[in-house]
Amino acid sequence: MIKGKWEDKSEFKARVKEFAGKMDIEVKALAIRPMANKWASCSTDGNLNFNKELLDMDKEIGDYVIVHELLHFNVPNHGKLWKSLMTAYLGDYEMIEKKLNKEKRSLME
Repeated sequence: MIKGKWEDKSEFKARVKEFAGKMDIEVKALAIRPMANKWASCSTDGNLNFNKELLDMDKEIGDYVIVHELLHFNVPNHGKLWKSLMTAYLGDYEMIEKKLNKEKRSLME
């Protein structure tokens, strides 16, 4: 797990590509843009979008959102398989999920 904030979009995109390579997932298009209600989204044709607000958050939160979204290419839900894969790639992902939810609440205030 990398600590600290992201330097820029290119560092974040490189991290997405790194995880995609480890997970054997082909990403056809990758964008970082403003998103009103989500941290990320993916489509069945290999397109990934990430909320640009992630660039201002800790890298471990970015890693969580990256892995979460990449897993949805093969696992469409948040069931047992998804949870076990999250643990395999990130360890205690639930702790990171709590941090992300805390960020979400602070942004809404």
